[in-house]
Amino acid sequence: MRKVLMFLMVAALPVLAVPQVSSQAATPTEQELILIKKKKAEANRKAEAKKLEARKAEAKKLDARNKAEAATKAKLLAAKKKREAARATPAPRRVAASRSGCGGFLKCLFGNKPRSGLQRTSTGKAAAADYATSEVVSWKEGAKYAAGSLIVRTPERALYLVMGDGKARRYKVGVGREGFQWSGNSRIVNKAEWPTWRPPQVMIEREAAKGHFLPDVMEGGPENPLGARALYIGGTMYRIHGTNNAASIGGAVSSGCIRMMNTDVIDLYDRVKVGAKVYVYQ
Repeated sequence: MRKVLMFLMVAALPVLAVPQVSSQAATPTEQELILIKKKKAEANRKAEAKKLEARKAEAKKLDARNKAEAATKAKLLAAKKKREAARATPAPRRVAASRSGCGGFLKCLFGNKPRSGLQRTSTGKAAAADYATSEVVSWKEGAKYAAGSLIVRTPERALYLVMGDGKARRYKVGVGREGFQWSGNSRIVNKAEWPTWRPPQVMIEREAAKGHFLPDVMEGGPENPLGARALYIGGTMYRIHGTNNAASIGGAVSSGCIRMMNTDVIDLYDRVKVGAKVYVYQ
């Protein structure tokens, strides 16, 4: 009986309330779901709009690049046709050359035809003859280089042939004009007497755009702008060479090559071996 009474008393005790998490509080309402969907849709729309703008910008750049390439090709083609037409009709070119006052573009650029092995160039008053500029000088800086090395100092317009014992033979030279000067070191990889001149394609096209038509090949000789000798600098399109325009020596006039008087380049040619180091400083 006592056990029954105790059971009834326990059953009558209030049940302890266990906190329950309201499922209603954790679940978004329908309006909140709609708002979330709208925000996601708006974000997606903006992202797609940005992608579209980026694609349009890229397409615009590509179109501009294609147009620029087409314009360049058209310009080069027009220059080539003009050059071919000029070669096919030499008479008008001779007339135009005579009007230039110095006998044609090449002669205006590189000088008049030398006579008796001497370089001459039109000065308006008198012709300047080729002459030697070399001299042996004391040059302490030469101690840094092996004997036989060539050092071109562009600002000085000078080329030094290192002789050793603190001495060097210095020559006056012409150097690259602004935008065509360069610096670096290499070796002499070849030598040629009265070299053939083959203007690089970039030079032919550059001059053709100005209305000047260079030959594809010019055999060696007194009229050749490479002069009497050429020493080829490895790894580059540049040479140390003579010239048929003595007045250009001492100036910044070339497309990167080092110009010398014919007398000087012949002297240098006989002193320098293939494999000699070359250093060019700006």
